[in-house]
Amino acid sequence: MSKSVPELLNPNLKAMASDYLYHLDINVANTKDTSDIQQRFGDVKVICMGGTGSRMRALAVYLSEVLGLPDSSDPQDLCARGHRYAMYKVGPVLCCSHGVGSSTFSVVLHELLKLVKYAGCQDPVFLRIGTCGGLGVPPGTVVVTKDAFNGLLRNEHEIAILGKRVVRPAKFSEEVIKDIMAYGVDAKDGFQTVSGNTMGTDCFYEGQGRTDGAICEYSDEDKMAFLKKCHSLGILNIEMEASMFASVTQKIGVKAGDVCVTIINRLNGDQVTIAMDQKHEFEQRPFLVVGRYIKKLLQQ
Repeated sequence: MSKSVPELLNPNLKAMASDYLYHLDINVANTKDTSDIQQRFGDVKVICMGGTGSRMRALAVYLSEVLGLPDSSDPQDLCARGHRYAMYKVGPVLCCSHGVGSSTFSVVLHELLKLVKYAGCQDPVFLRIGTCGGLGVPPGTVVVTKDAFNGLLRNEHEIAILGKRVVRPAKFSEEVIKDIMAYGVDAKDGFQTVSGNTMGTDCFYEGQGRTDGAICEYSDEDKMAFLKKCHSLGILNIEMEASMFASVTQKIGVKAGDVCVTIINRLNGDQVTIAMDQKHEFEQRPFLVVGRYIKKLLQQ
């Protein structure tokens, strides 16, 4: 199968002599000759993204061990001067933070898509690794997203563009899902990895039906009816990024996957009560799954 560089859907980029990826603090000084960017990033095959810089640094260190790369115990933050996102390069893998929610994630996702285009990366795979609330699955379960639903329980992402409502489908790559489940899961893990649908909301509290925020204008019965409806749609977890992530990558035509660990079963309550040590252990679980998948991917 032939490999290709992602084609971006913005004709205006062709008229730009240079392109400063502001939030990444990476300057593409000459868009007609990107050999410097290709030299730095042209070998990238996988772009891993997660909420915090510290988690992405930990992932970079972990992947350097999994992939048998030279010592990367102290990886360099390539975006440190920008003071917005953190990004680490481990061989052919980028590990980049995206903040909380779709708004901050979409900013860096656009710039990362442009970066891999300028770098000439062939068939890159974008992965999100994070935490989430579970629905009907115990805390510590790793969920690999199939379809992404928005807060209106529709398998789509909605965005306002030039004052108009634009709706796009939100599905992840079936190939990536299949391969993560085939190569990333080990029966000896001691935790469950499942594939199911995900709801990505615009709000952690009201948008997810929580009753412990600063505002709540619905009853506990209303909340439970909503969560049960979510579960009936095959939704196994709730977070704040999946629908945007799926829709943008699907629109561009790049492969993508979302792998998150649950830290609460929302059918049992709203408060995250697990100890911090246990939370840190849970956060390592997607590392294991994604690490095996990436190792297999790079062998192909």
